[in-house]
Amino acid sequence: MLEAIILAAGKGTRMRSNLPKVMHKLAGRPLLQHVIDTALQLPLERMHLVLGHGAELIQRQIKHERLQVVLQAEQLGTGHAVMQALPGLDDHATVLILYGDVPLISAVTLQALLQLAYPGSLALLTVNLPDPNGYGRILRDASGQVEAIIEQKDASAPQLAITEVNTGILAVSAAFLREYLPCLRNDNAQQEYYLTDLIGLARKAGLTIHTLETPNLYEVQGINTHQQQAELERLYQQLQARTLMEAGLTLMDPLRFDCRGQLSMGADCVVDINCIFEGTVSLGNNVSVGPNCLIKNAVIADDVEILANTVIEDAVVGKGCHLGPFARIRPGSHFAEGVRVGNFVETKKAVVGPGSKINHLSYAGDTTIGANVNIGAGTITCNYDGVNKHQTWIEDDVFVGSNTALVAPVTIGSGATIAAGSTITQNVESSQLAVARQRQRNLDGWKRPKK
Repeated sequence: MLEAIILAAGKGTRMRSNLPKVMHKLAGRPLLQHVIDTALQLPLERMHLVLGHGAELIQRQIKHERLQVVLQAEQLGTGHAVMQALPGLDDHATVLILYGDVPLISAVTLQALLQLAYPGSLALLTVNLPDPNGYGRILRDASGQVEAIIEQKDASAPQLAITEVNTGILAVSAAFLREYLPCLRNDNAQQEYYLTDLIGLARKAGLTIHTLETPNLYEVQGINTHQQQAELERLYQQLQARTLMEAGLTLMDPLRFDCRGQLSMGADCVVDINCIFEGTVSLGNNVSVGPNCLIKNAVIADDVEILANTVIEDAVVGKGCHLGPFARIRPGSHFAEGVRVGNFVETKKAVVGPGSKINHLSYAGDTTIGANVNIGAGTITCNYDGVNKHQTWIEDDVFVGSNTALVAPVTIGSGATIAAGSTITQNVESSQLAVARQRQRNLDGWKRPKK
């Protein structure tokens, strides 16, 4: 049986924020959520989340059926934090200890560590650093066996020269934790109960201490400052960019790319600079995304061209559509094949049929548009009366002239034409021409006002 304890009680003073440190985001997700999502890739029975500062806020936003929350009212060290989870552990479990501010630990590394955590042993994840400043050092005997971990503030000069350091991530039996956690003492520089002191206790108890050294420093990097957060964000984005390019995606500049969710794509897709993908996004084959686009929770079919500065959210875009530049496709928009939505056009809950065009400076909200419809520049669907939203139906082959207001609820029949500058408040039958504007008057002798 495998259980995990995730330590997430710290305030994160150096973040200088009212938000708990573990709720700051990396690639659009809280640091803590990254750790939980990775842990869920393991065969876990339960996760014990140790909270302190901001516990109520974290509990509102972070939920899972296998997650059990315990509180550390006073933050008296990592050993003390693990003690709070002891009552909920199964005596026969192997316990994996993780940290809510170390977001990029991988499931592959954890699986390798767990293979070393068989009965009668303790498995410890370490890393070698060119500059080990700030980390606890791994102390080994003459035969190379781990003896203990010494925290930097308690280390001697020779010990400070050691470059193999503790990551804090370890796996050991619940039975060992029950027996030896109460033996921890706080007679150290910080007057805290260090979890690292368990290593010395394990050695004295006769446990075999196995170490696994990760070659990937980013996997064990914690975040304590906004600078570290930004550095790890860039690193994470570069890792994602590399993976996507290996899968066939063309990125014009991998250093100017952000994926804050899941991105899948077909063959021969090209993404220009400064594009952001959020949530779950699927690109078909031969999709081109211009610079400075934001695409969130969208399905994009084959042969779609998305021009610069276009925003797409919670939408479905059919084959061969042409969007932008500067288009805003809001939630509920669904475009059939060959739709064109041009510059400074906004759609919301708009179902647009094949071959239809909304090319310039228009708004289509709560609208169903048929096939081969042309919407002229400056057209708006007036869908909101101040209280309720109303629907506009535009059937096939309709031509809507420029600067038209369609006051919903209203239906425009197939093949109808709406004269430019009209305000349409009544239904238009098929093939009719609707003209709804005041007759023009030209007045002679008019004097322009002067200042």
